[in-house]
Amino acid sequence: MQTWLITGGAGFIGSHLVETVLQEREDVRVVNLDALTYAGSLKNLAAVEDGVRYRFVRGDVCDRELVQRLLLEEKVDIVLHLAAESHVDRSIEAPSAFVRTNVEGSANLLECARRAWQRQDGTFPEEKRFLQVSTDEVYGALPLEGGTPFREDTPLAPRSPYAASKAAADLLALSYYTTYAFPVLVTRCSNNYGPRQHEEKLLPKTIACCLRRQPIPLYGDGRNIRDWIHVRDHCAALRAVAERGTCGQVYNIGADMELENRLLVRRVVTYLHLRYSRAIDERLITVAPDRKGHDRRYAMDSSKLRQELGWAPKIPFDRGLQSTVNWYLAAWRGR
Repeated sequence: MQTWLITGGAGFIGSHLVETVLQEREDVRVVNLDALTYAGSLKNLAAVEDGVRYRFVRGDVCDRELVQRLLLEEKVDIVLHLAAESHVDRSIEAPSAFVRTNVEGSANLLECARRAWQRQDGTFPEEKRFLQVSTDEVYGALPLEGGTPFREDTPLAPRSPYAASKAAADLLALSYYTTYAFPVLVTRCSNNYGPRQHEEKLLPKTIACCLRRQPIPLYGDGRNIRDWIHVRDHCAALRAVAERGTCGQVYNIGADMELENRLLVRRVVTYLHLRYSRAIDERLITVAPDRKGHDRRYAMDSSKLRQELGWAPKIPFDRGLQSTVNWYLAAWRGR
Protein backbone atom coordinates (compact mmCIF):
# COMPACT_ATOMS: atom_id res chain seq x y z
CA MET A 1 0.00 0.00 0.00
CA GLN A 2 1.30 3.44 -0.93
CA THR A 3 1.29 6.43 1.40
CA TRP A 4 0.48 9.87 0.03
CA LEU A 5 1.21 13.06 1.97
CA ILE A 6 -1.25 15.82 1.12
CA THR A 7 -0.39 19.23 2.55
CA GLY A 8 -3.24 21.66 3.10
CA GLY A 9 -5.72 18.79 3.07
CA ALA A 10 -8.21 20.58 5.33
CA GLY A 11 -8.67 23.42 2.87
CA PHE A 12 -11.07 23.76 -0.05
CA ILE A 13 -9.21 21.92 -2.81
CA GLY A 14 -7.18 19.79 -0.40
CA SER A 15 -10.22 18.31 1.35
CA HIS A 16 -11.78 17.32 -1.96
CA LEU A 17 -8.48 15.74 -3.00
CA VAL A 18 -8.25 13.73 0.23
CA GLU A 19 -11.78 12.43 -0.30
CA THR A 20 -11.16 11.64 -3.96
CA VAL A 21 -7.97 9.68 -3.30
CA LEU A 22 -9.50 7.64 -0.48
CA GLN A 23 -12.63 6.89 -2.53
CA GLU A 24 -10.84 5.93 -5.73
CA ARG A 25 -7.58 4.36 -4.54
CA GLU A 26 -8.17 1.55 -2.05
CA ASP A 27 -4.45 0.82 -2.05
CA VAL A 28 -3.45 4.28 -0.78
CA ARG A 29 -3.15 5.73 2.73
CA VAL A 30 -3.43 9.49 3.07
CA VAL A 31 -1.56 11.60 5.62
CA ASN A 32 -2.96 15.11 5.77
CA LEU A 33 -0.62 17.82 7.05
CA ASP A 34 -2.44 21.07 7.71
CA ALA A 35 -1.83 24.00 10.05
CA LEU A 36 -5.58 24.72 10.28
CA THR A 37 -5.28 28.42 9.58
CA TYR A 38 -8.44 30.45 8.89
CA ALA A 39 -9.16 28.75 5.51
CA GLY A 40 -8.83 25.16 6.74
CA SER A 41 -11.34 23.19 8.78
CA LEU A 42 -11.58 19.60 9.93
CA LYS A 43 -15.33 19.84 9.27
CA ASN A 44 -14.38 19.55 5.59
CA LEU A 45 -13.14 16.02 6.29
CA ALA A 46 -15.91 14.69 8.51
CA ALA A 47 -16.70 12.00 5.94
CA VAL A 48 -13.22 10.43 6.18
CA GLU A 49 -11.91 11.35 9.63
CA ASP A 50 -12.51 7.88 11.11
CA GLY A 51 -11.09 5.94 8.17
CA VAL A 52 -8.29 3.46 8.82
CA ARG A 53 -6.41 4.73 5.75
CA TYR A 54 -6.47 8.36 6.85
CA ARG A 55 -4.33 10.26 9.34
CA PHE A 56 -4.49 13.95 10.18
CA VAL A 57 -1.42 15.77 11.48
CA ARG A 58 -1.68 19.37 12.55
CA GLY A 59 1.48 21.18 11.63
CA ASP A 60 3.29 23.80 9.59
CA VAL A 61 4.99 22.99 6.27
CA CYS A 62 7.84 25.22 7.45
CA ASP A 63 8.54 22.91 10.41
CA ARG A 64 11.55 20.95 9.15
CA GLU A 65 11.71 18.47 12.00
CA LEU A 66 8.02 17.56 11.68
CA VAL A 67 8.07 17.24 7.90
CA GLN A 68 11.24 15.13 7.91
CA ARG A 69 9.85 12.84 10.58
CA LEU A 70 6.55 12.36 8.74
CA LEU A 71 8.25 11.51 5.46
CA LEU A 72 10.45 8.89 7.11
CA GLU A 73 8.03 7.39 9.64
CA GLU A 74 5.14 7.17 7.18
CA LYS A 75 7.39 6.01 4.32
CA VAL A 76 5.70 8.55 2.05
CA ASP A 77 5.69 7.68 -1.64
CA ILE A 78 3.97 10.74 -3.13
CA VAL A 79 3.74 14.32 -1.88
CA LEU A 80 0.92 16.50 -3.17
CA HIS A 81 1.74 19.99 -1.97
CA LEU A 82 -1.36 22.18 -1.77
CA ALA A 83 -0.73 24.08 1.48
CA ALA A 84 -0.57 27.77 0.63
CA GLU A 85 -1.75 31.25 1.41
CA SER A 86 -3.98 31.89 -1.59
CA HIS A 87 -6.07 35.05 -1.35
CA VAL A 88 -4.74 37.86 -3.54
CA ASP A 89 -6.26 40.64 -1.44
CA ARG A 90 -4.54 39.32 1.70
CA SER A 91 -1.23 39.11 -0.18
CA ILE A 92 -1.51 42.79 -1.07
CA GLU A 93 -2.04 43.70 2.58
CA ALA A 94 0.51 41.29 4.12
CA PRO A 95 2.98 39.85 1.57
CA SER A 96 5.42 38.38 4.11
CA ALA A 97 2.99 35.63 5.18
CA PHE A 98 2.80 34.49 1.56
CA VAL A 99 6.58 34.41 1.18
CA ARG A 100 6.89 32.35 4.36
CA THR A 101 4.27 29.70 3.57
CA ASN A 102 4.41 29.56 -0.21
CA VAL A 103 8.16 29.95 -0.75
CA GLU A 104 9.85 28.89 2.48
CA GLY A 105 7.31 26.14 3.12
CA SER A 106 7.77 24.72 -0.37
CA ALA A 107 11.54 24.90 -0.02
CA ASN A 108 11.35 22.99 3.25
CA LEU A 109 9.14 20.26 1.80
CA LEU A 110 11.35 19.84 -1.25
CA GLU A 111 14.54 19.56 0.78
CA CYS A 112 13.02 17.20 3.35
CA ALA A 113 11.69 14.95 0.58
CA ARG A 114 15.03 14.98 -1.22
CA ARG A 115 16.85 13.93 1.94
CA ALA A 116 14.27 11.26 2.78
CA TRP A 117 14.16 9.71 -0.70
CA GLN A 118 17.63 10.10 -2.21
CA ARG A 119 19.76 6.97 -2.36
CA GLN A 120 23.48 7.00 -1.64
CA ASP A 121 24.23 7.07 -5.38
CA GLY A 122 22.07 10.20 -5.77
CA THR A 123 19.14 8.49 -7.52
CA PHE A 124 15.52 8.24 -6.38
CA PRO A 125 13.17 5.23 -6.24
CA GLU A 126 10.81 5.10 -9.19
CA GLU A 127 7.68 5.26 -7.03
CA LYS A 128 8.63 8.56 -5.36
CA ARG A 129 6.99 11.70 -6.77
CA PHE A 130 6.48 15.29 -5.61
CA LEU A 131 3.64 17.39 -7.06
CA GLN A 132 3.83 21.16 -6.66
CA VAL A 133 0.27 22.48 -7.06
CA SER A 134 0.24 26.01 -8.46
CA THR A 135 -1.96 28.56 -10.21
CA ASP A 136 -2.59 30.21 -13.57
CA GLU A 137 -1.83 33.55 -11.90
CA VAL A 138 1.91 32.95 -12.25
CA TYR A 139 1.55 33.74 -15.98
CA GLY A 140 0.26 37.27 -15.39
CA ALA A 141 -2.64 38.62 -17.43
CA LEU A 142 -4.09 38.44 -20.93
CA PRO A 143 -5.96 41.25 -22.70
CA LEU A 144 -9.75 41.04 -22.59
CA GLU A 145 -9.83 40.38 -26.32
CA GLY A 146 -7.27 38.32 -28.19
CA GLY A 147 -4.17 36.92 -26.66
CA THR A 148 -3.14 33.27 -26.78
CA PRO A 149 -4.26 31.18 -23.76
CA PHE A 150 -1.47 30.37 -21.34
CA ARG A 151 0.67 27.40 -22.33
CA GLU A 152 3.21 25.64 -20.15
CA ASP A 153 5.99 27.52 -21.96
CA THR A 154 4.37 30.95 -21.50
CA PRO A 155 6.89 33.17 -19.66
CA LEU A 156 6.05 33.76 -16.02
CA ALA A 157 4.94 37.32 -15.24
CA PRO A 158 3.25 37.36 -11.81
CA ARG A 159 1.54 40.63 -10.90
CA SER A 160 0.62 40.18 -7.22
CA PRO A 161 2.60 39.08 -4.16
CA TYR A 162 0.53 35.89 -4.11
CA ALA A 163 1.30 35.07 -7.74
CA ALA A 164 4.96 35.95 -7.28
CA SER A 165 5.26 33.64 -4.27
CA LYS A 166 3.73 30.75 -6.24
CA ALA A 167 5.98 31.42 -9.23
CA ALA A 168 9.02 31.34 -6.94
CA ALA A 169 7.91 28.00 -5.50
CA ASP A 170 7.35 26.57 -9.00
CA LEU A 171 10.82 27.60 -10.15
CA LEU A 172 12.39 26.21 -7.00
CA ALA A 173 10.60 22.89 -7.52
CA LEU A 174 11.72 22.65 -11.14
CA SER A 175 15.29 23.53 -10.13
CA TYR A 176 15.32 20.38 -7.98
CA TYR A 177 14.63 18.31 -11.08
CA THR A 178 17.45 19.97 -13.01
CA THR A 179 19.93 19.94 -10.13
CA TYR A 180 19.20 16.62 -8.42
CA ALA A 181 16.97 14.75 -10.93
CA PHE A 182 14.42 14.96 -8.12
CA PRO A 183 11.06 13.49 -9.27
CA VAL A 184 9.01 16.69 -9.21
CA LEU A 185 6.03 17.82 -11.28
CA VAL A 186 4.14 21.13 -11.37
CA THR A 187 0.47 21.80 -12.12
CA ARG A 188 -1.09 25.20 -12.75
CA CYS A 189 -4.87 25.38 -12.55
CA SER A 190 -7.52 27.96 -13.40
CA ASN A 191 -10.14 29.24 -10.93
CA ASN A 192 -11.79 26.51 -8.89
CA TYR A 193 -15.37 26.47 -7.67
CA GLY A 194 -17.42 23.99 -5.67
CA PRO A 195 -18.61 23.20 -2.11
CA ARG A 196 -16.62 24.22 0.97
CA GLN A 197 -14.77 27.16 -0.54
CA HIS A 198 -13.89 29.95 1.89
CA GLU A 199 -16.24 32.91 1.83
CA GLU A 200 -13.50 35.34 0.83
CA LYS A 201 -13.62 34.00 -2.75
CA LEU A 202 -15.92 35.49 -5.39
CA LEU A 203 -18.52 32.75 -5.73
CA PRO A 204 -19.18 31.94 -2.04
CA LYS A 205 -19.00 35.65 -1.20
CA THR A 206 -21.69 36.36 -3.79
CA ILE A 207 -23.91 33.58 -2.42
CA ALA A 208 -23.41 34.71 1.18
CA CYS A 209 -24.24 38.32 0.34
CA CYS A 210 -27.41 37.21 -1.44
CA LEU A 211 -28.57 35.11 1.49
CA ARG A 212 -27.89 37.96 3.93
CA ARG A 213 -29.46 40.53 1.58
CA GLN A 214 -26.21 42.48 1.69
CA PRO A 215 -24.51 44.41 -1.15
CA ILE A 216 -22.46 42.18 -3.45
CA PRO A 217 -19.10 43.91 -4.08
CA LEU A 218 -17.91 43.66 -7.69
CA TYR A 219 -14.45 44.99 -8.40
CA GLY A 220 -14.14 47.72 -11.01
CA ASP A 221 -16.20 47.26 -14.16
CA GLY A 222 -16.69 43.55 -13.46
CA ARG A 223 -15.40 42.59 -16.91
CA ASN A 224 -12.38 40.68 -15.62
CA ILE A 225 -12.46 37.19 -17.12
CA ARG A 226 -11.63 33.96 -15.31
CA ASP A 227 -11.47 30.37 -16.56
CA TRP A 228 -13.61 28.22 -14.21
CA ILE A 229 -13.21 24.53 -13.32
CA HIS A 230 -15.05 22.40 -10.78
CA VAL A 231 -12.85 21.36 -7.87
CA ARG A 232 -13.54 17.65 -8.49
CA ASP A 233 -12.29 17.92 -12.07
CA HIS A 234 -9.18 19.63 -10.73
CA CYS A 235 -8.64 16.78 -8.26
CA ALA A 236 -8.94 14.21 -11.04
CA ALA A 237 -6.26 16.09 -12.96
CA LEU A 238 -3.97 16.20 -9.91
CA ARG A 239 -4.27 12.44 -9.52
CA ALA A 240 -3.48 11.88 -13.19
CA VAL A 241 -0.36 14.05 -13.05
CA ALA A 242 0.83 12.67 -9.70
CA GLU A 243 0.51 9.08 -10.88
CA ARG A 244 1.32 9.23 -14.59
CA GLY A 245 2.85 12.60 -15.42
CA THR A 246 6.41 13.01 -16.67
CA CYS A 247 8.77 14.25 -13.96
CA GLY A 248 10.28 17.67 -14.57
CA GLN A 249 7.22 18.79 -16.52
CA VAL A 250 4.55 21.46 -16.01
CA TYR A 251 0.87 20.69 -16.75
CA ASN A 252 -1.82 23.33 -17.16
CA ILE A 253 -5.32 22.48 -15.93
CA GLY A 254 -8.38 24.27 -17.27
CA ALA A 255 -11.93 23.60 -18.42
CA ASP A 256 -12.21 26.16 -21.25
CA MET A 257 -14.94 27.99 -19.35
CA GLU A 258 -14.09 31.69 -19.57
CA LEU A 259 -16.63 34.03 -18.00
CA GLU A 260 -16.69 37.67 -16.95
CA ASN A 261 -16.98 38.17 -13.21
CA ARG A 262 -20.09 40.30 -13.63
CA LEU A 263 -21.81 37.56 -15.64
CA LEU A 264 -20.96 34.93 -13.03
CA VAL A 265 -22.41 37.11 -10.29
CA ARG A 266 -25.57 37.72 -12.33
CA ARG A 267 -26.02 33.97 -12.90
CA VAL A 268 -25.87 33.32 -9.18
CA VAL A 269 -28.26 36.17 -8.36
CA THR A 270 -30.73 35.03 -11.02
CA TYR A 271 -30.64 31.44 -9.82
CA LEU A 272 -31.17 32.40 -6.18
CA HIS A 273 -33.93 34.81 -7.19
CA LEU A 274 -35.85 31.99 -8.88
CA ARG A 275 -34.89 29.14 -6.58
CA TYR A 276 -34.80 30.74 -3.15
CA SER A 277 -36.18 34.25 -2.76
CA ARG A 278 -37.70 36.92 -4.98
CA ALA A 279 -36.12 39.45 -2.64
CA ILE A 280 -32.72 38.63 -4.17
CA ASP A 281 -32.10 40.55 -7.38
CA GLU A 282 -29.42 42.48 -9.27
CA ARG A 283 -29.95 45.60 -7.20
CA LEU A 284 -27.68 43.95 -4.62
CA ILE A 285 -24.71 44.16 -7.01
CA THR A 286 -22.55 47.18 -6.15
CA VAL A 287 -19.38 48.62 -7.68
CA ALA A 288 -16.34 48.27 -5.42
CA PRO A 289 -12.95 49.99 -5.82
CA ASP A 290 -10.84 47.84 -8.11
CA ARG A 291 -8.16 45.56 -6.69
CA LYS A 292 -4.59 46.87 -7.07
CA GLY A 293 -2.97 45.37 -10.16
CA HIS A 294 -6.16 43.45 -10.97
CA ASP A 295 -5.43 41.01 -13.83
CA ARG A 296 -7.95 41.39 -16.63
CA ARG A 297 -8.11 37.88 -18.03
CA TYR A 298 -6.83 34.34 -17.50
CA ALA A 299 -7.24 31.57 -20.06
CA MET A 300 -5.59 28.16 -19.97
CA ASP A 301 -4.47 25.80 -22.71
CA SER A 302 -4.63 22.34 -21.12
CA SER A 303 -4.12 20.37 -24.35
CA LYS A 304 -0.85 18.88 -23.07
CA LEU A 305 -2.59 17.28 -20.10
CA ARG A 306 -5.48 16.05 -22.24
CA GLN A 307 -3.27 14.56 -24.93
CA GLU A 308 -0.57 13.00 -22.76
CA LEU A 309 -2.66 11.72 -19.84
CA GLY A 310 -6.17 11.46 -21.30
CA TRP A 311 -7.72 13.79 -18.72
CA ALA A 312 -10.76 15.92 -19.52
CA PRO A 313 -13.21 17.83 -17.31
CA LYS A 314 -16.48 15.97 -16.74
CA ILE A 315 -18.69 18.46 -14.88
CA PRO A 316 -20.53 20.96 -17.13
CA PHE A 317 -20.33 24.47 -15.73
CA ASP A 318 -24.06 25.15 -15.44
CA ARG A 319 -24.68 21.86 -13.62
CA GLY A 320 -21.65 22.35 -11.38
CA LEU A 321 -22.65 25.92 -10.56
CA GLN A 322 -26.20 24.93 -9.63
CA SER A 323 -25.04 22.07 -7.42
CA THR A 324 -22.55 24.39 -5.74
CA VAL A 325 -25.17 27.05 -5.01
CA ASN A 326 -27.51 24.35 -3.71
CA TRP A 327 -24.78 23.09 -1.37
CA TYR A 328 -24.39 26.58 0.12
CA LEU A 329 -28.15 26.89 0.46
CA ALA A 330 -28.29 23.61 2.39
CA ALA A 331 -25.34 24.65 4.57
CA TRP A 332 -27.01 28.02 5.26
CA ARG A 333 -30.28 26.37 6.30
CA GLY A 334 -28.38 23.98 8.56
CA ARG A 335 -26.85 26.73 10.66
